[in-house]
Amino acid sequence: MNILFAASEAVPFAASGGLADVIGSLPHALVEKGHDCRIVMPYYKSIKTAHPELCERLTQVTHFTVDVSWRKQYCGIYTAVWNGVTYYLLDNEYYFKRDGLYGFYDDCERFVFFSRAVLEMLRCIDFKPDIINENDWQTALIPVFYQVFYKYQQGFQNIKHVFTIHNIQYQGNYGREVLNEVMGIPLYHMGILEYDGAINMMKGAIETADKITTVSPSYAWEILDPWYSHGLDRILVNKQYKLSGILNGIDTELYNPETDDLIAKKFSAKHPSGKNACKEALLAELALQEGDEPVIGIVTRFVSHKGIDLIRYVFEDIVNMGFKFAILGSGERIYEDFFSEMQSRYPDQVSVTLGFQPDLARKIYAGSDMFLMPSQSEPCGLAQMIAMRYGTIPIVRETGGLRDSVKDDGNHDGNGFTFKTYNAHDMLDAVKRAKATYDNTKEWKALRKRALKSDFSWSASADSYLALYQELCKQ
Repeated sequence: MNILFAASEAVPFAASGGLADVIGSLPHALVEKGHDCRIVMPYYKSIKTAHPELCERLTQVTHFTVDVSWRKQYCGIYTAVWNGVTYYLLDNEYYFKRDGLYGFYDDCERFVFFSRAVLEMLRCIDFKPDIINENDWQTALIPVFYQVFYKYQQGFQNIKHVFTIHNIQYQGNYGREVLNEVMGIPLYHMGILEYDGAINMMKGAIETADKITTVSPSYAWEILDPWYSHGLDRILVNKQYKLSGILNGIDTELYNPETDDLIAKKFSAKHPSGKNACKEALLAELALQEGDEPVIGIVTRFVSHKGIDLIRYVFEDIVNMGFKFAILGSGERIYEDFFSEMQSRYPDQVSVTLGFQPDLARKIYAGSDMFLMPSQSEPCGLAQMIAMRYGTIPIVRETGGLRDSVKDDGNHDGNGFTFKTYNAHDMLDAVKRAKATYDNTKEWKALRKRALKSDFSWSASADSYLALYQELCKQ
């Protein structure tokens, strides 16, 4: 099959979150299964400044013009092969020569341009996709433009569209004036995009895509509930016959304790002794008190939906139980200040590093005993999978991908500890159960082995995506 992934970011060229990891990994897994899978993304300024070695791989194919309502804008196509996957980078310096990927006053116009350019690009390259898989609101207009302008044009027939929701919170909401002024879509098509008195790009994709996927099975049914849907539950309930969830994987070659040069000592499920050396090295690096007490790792953004409020409420209770904390992250000032205060109050037990340091994150994954992730909502979550890859036991709330990837060890057959309600003392109870298992050396070693053996590779997820694509194409 010919499959084109359209996304606003992808590893290794540009990344701001989990979306880039998915787009950098899933197409590679599909290529390994014998399919021609390619990626199209914007050619950002940051690619040129941060990755000059990648830019040397790029060759320009051609250039063309793109209609952005009444405007005609230049677009260049650059291409490179990375990890067996062909990347197309679409260049327009007016839209993409900026510091950062998102957060500009004209983001609507920038990604209207990109979405229209993806379809126009197909006239210029020797590749016709059977499937275009769009990702999040930045590419949500591709199936809309396809239905309104391209569906019956020569060379565009029978292209199927799969729209993947990575985070429903960000939907591409704008005033109605953008329909004609920026998108160039006739007013009689407003019903495709209009929602609650505004233009909603994600709603347009839900209307026009052939299938809608989310990044975990649980998230697929959670977003039918107003608590999780950020207002889109009404349209999703009507379109749920299109909806399914496929759990993300992680790059098991990148996150591999048997080959990772960033950690103090390599280890595996068969030879786990190196895990203790990683813990000792982490304690030394973070200037925490040496000892056998359990270490809880936290690598996250300090925002409310990550469950930081729950951690705040019972943090000192956990410290007084004998736990140590290795915390890495940044975000809202109130949370940064709280963790900094806890570090000054308990300097031997609590280490807080503000910001994001990928090398330190890897050491926390490898050197901690447990990983705390009490999210209010979590479409998929990769951190809990990475933690288990390094034999670190996750403590999570049962939501989204956390529910689908972590099985509670209540019957001594799980790979972590879970709690259901968004309640600090329910979380504390899960921490206490983890501590009780940790104190039983035999049970803890068995649990750690089950976590290390958990399979979160992209291969199984890729099979699920392929089944969906083949169903659409009747192959």
